[in-house]
Amino acid sequence: MMKIKLLFLLTSILSFNCYSQISFENGYYIDNNNQKINCLIKNLDWEKNPTEFKYKLSENSELKENSIKSVKEFGIPNALKYVRSSVKIDRSSNKVDELDNERGPSFQEEELFLKVLVEGKSTLYTYVDIGLIRYFYSIDKSNIEQLVFKSYITPEYKIGTNNRFRNQLWDDLKCSDIKKNRVEKLKYRKSDLVNFFIAYNGCNNEKYINFEEKQKKDLFNLNIRPRLNISSFESYFSNSTIKNSLDFGFGLEAEFILPFNKNKWSFIVEPIYTSFTVEKSTNGGLEDVINYSTIECNAGVRYYFFLNDNSKFFINTSFIYDLRINESTNLTSIYMAYGLGYKYNDKYSIELRHQSPRRLGNDINVDSKTLSIIFGYSLF
Repeated sequence: MMKIKLLFLLTSILSFNCYSQISFENGYYIDNNNQKINCLIKNLDWEKNPTEFKYKLSENSELKENSIKSVKEFGIPNALKYVRSSVKIDRSSNKVDELDNERGPSFQEEELFLKVLVEGKSTLYTYVDIGLIRYFYSIDKSNIEQLVFKSYITPEYKIGTNNRFRNQLWDDLKCSDIKKNRVEKLKYRKSDLVNFFIAYNGCNNEKYINFEEKQKKDLFNLNIRPRLNISSFESYFSNSTIKNSLDFGFGLEAEFILPFNKNKWSFIVEPIYTSFTVEKSTNGGLEDVINYSTIECNAGVRYYFFLNDNSKFFINTSFIYDLRINESTNLTSIYMAYGLGYKYNDKYSIELRHQSPRRLGNDINVDSKTLSIIFGYSLF
């Protein structure tokens, strides 16, 4: 019955979220006639580069959609920018079992929306698709070219890497403050390349925009979480009665926000100390008092539903590894937990969590189910 009620609450929040979540932001697009149109863009914080986007001309106007065929550029100031370009892209796989024996890239020309990472005298772009990340660059608004990196199988059947992107950067982005050994150490990843393009633009005293810095958000939270646990018990012996338990617990939760989809997803890890007392009596009047203490290692995922800038609901599901700490047997068990909560101002939270049944121990012959009311405070 408890699971049914929790499912109903989750469904209600999901339905409510469809109407209440703020997802349109002030932006613009430039059409094929070079006309700039201000609008409200539905910011999906795309994990993959999009081929279309949804927008409104005003808050109360109808929802419309534009595609790469009719738009040269679109963006949200101080947040993101995509530009359309016909580029040569190498889609060679980096998976070991799919590598070929060609050291050079296999280019094909495509029209893509490229995401701008750093914009200035030299501009860095990225394109992300399923299993694919490619970086591109241009200088003084020249043609956009891919920075080449490719893994391949050598004649000796080993994995080789083509790091031509380092030569491209050394040849085309020279500056007295940038030494060759710095270029030789660059890795084909966002952080390295963003820092390099910032250094190059700064070296030339050129103004630039670092969209990655403007999009940087708090991606880690450390939360203290005291809780009130309401536990019910079921004995394997029909002549036994067990009282419900009302006890306290404490957790310290590390939350890692995943940097896509508007920071709605996170991975959570939380060690929890909890203890409760089991009072079991039989028809004969005998009473058994069992003190039960555990360290619960909780790991799972969380999803947020934003109501406004300060308020959001969340749901999470997790696995709990339960280690008893007051028994010589060191009995362990693994079970599930499901939570529904609310967070305010990224500081204060409250969560209702249901834990699936767990066996308290072979020597106790009792199963327990727990409903927790969890109060949270974010340290940072």
